[in-house]
Amino acid sequence: VGPYVLVTPNETRRKQLRQIAKKELDDLEQWKKEHRPGPITLVPQRLGGNESEAQVRQNQQMILMQSKYQKKHKREEYVKAKKAAEEAEILKKKAIQREKAERLEVKKRQEEMQRRETLLEDQKYKTNEFLNRLDVGLPKSDSCQIANPGPESTAW
Repeated sequence: VGPYVLVTPNETRRKQLRQIAKKELDDLEQWKKEHRPGPITLVPQRLGGNESEAQVRQNQQMILMQSKYQKKHKREEYVKAKKAAEEAEILKKKAIQREKAERLEVKKRQEEMQRRETLLEDQKYKTNEFLNRLDVGLPKSDSCQIANPGPESTAW
């Protein structure tokens, strides 16, 4: 057990606090009595209009039955609106995907065309290169050298 200090209560201070609290409570009660609302006086009057109780009950019954249908109708309208919103969202997403597909298709066509052009250029280059090699290897076409036709030559 550690050391501790015991503070004894101050009796005079305690009495003062009790007197102040009692005075405040008395003042509150006095204020409540002074500010209490007075009696309400209303002139008696007939309520409910000119309809009989049976008619009022019948009208309430009709309103109750109609409210069920109105709730059902309102719920159906809400579902329709929700479906329409979802359908619009789906159509919007489809349109975006369609645009992406079209762009991709155009890009593929352009790449294919570019690939074909590159292939044609390369083929022309190789053909020209091959023809140049053949031209270099053959004698000039200006000098006519006729092969000696012998009996072993064929009609080919």
